[in-house]
Amino acid sequence: MRVTLHLNVIMFSTLPSPSEVRPADHPLLISFSGIDGAGKSTQIEGLQSLLCEAGMCVVRLQFWDDVAVLKRFREDAMVKVFKGEKGIGSPEKPVHRNDKNVRRWYLTLGRCALYLCDAIRLRSVVAKLRRREPDAIIFDRYSYDELATLRLDSKLVRLYAWLLMKLIPQPDIAYVLDAEPETAHRRKPEYPVDFLYRYRHAYLSLGSLAHMAIIDPGNPEEVQRNIRERLRASCQERKNGSALSRRVSTLGI
Repeated sequence: MRVTLHLNVIMFSTLPSPSEVRPADHPLLISFSGIDGAGKSTQIEGLQSLLCEAGMCVVRLQFWDDVAVLKRFREDAMVKVFKGEKGIGSPEKPVHRNDKNVRRWYLTLGRCALYLCDAIRLRSVVAKLRRREPDAIIFDRYSYDELATLRLDSKLVRLYAWLLMKLIPQPDIAYVLDAEPETAHRRKPEYPVDFLYRYRHAYLSLGSLAHMAIIDPGNPEEVQRNIRERLRASCQERKNGSALSRRVSTLGI
């Protein structure tokens, strides 16, 4: 299946040569997760701009578009089987979806199979991107967002989630943008508010399980500042004081 990459690449003369950052370095792998309406797109664009301004080559991907297998089949199943609607909702034009909020046992089995296929595909996509030697790879959603749709209160499901997280490429930093369900619902009225409460709880539980960086709700400027501070701290912890880590650590954040 062809992978369509949404690239936003800006090169500056301040970039180090490949010999300065390879092979000791690997690209920064960053993922953003959270309930629908948490503000992921806004914060991803802000971080991407910051890294590009620092002279980095940045690749941005949409997990659903660039990684997920059998995308059309899954969309059709949502519409035909669950009577849901396609698209992204807005306050002016609400879209009522029925996919993540339907959690019957046989659907959990099907999801586990599909999520495993997605995880294998994710490994391939990341490996190919790393060979292109970008400085940073940013994912809008990741395998964590799929795991959040499962019943993580089940020991068996948590074991599956743990095994899947061992399979996927581990981000240098994986963000969970927390949000109040009512606020998120006003931004994207796609799912019932009561489901968003359960969905949010799943993300927080998964964040603890996967040691993700949970960003508390706040205005866009506060959230952006917290994201940058977490990135800086993560880079400072990278081994060998790599060139990329030093550059990110000196950004104006």
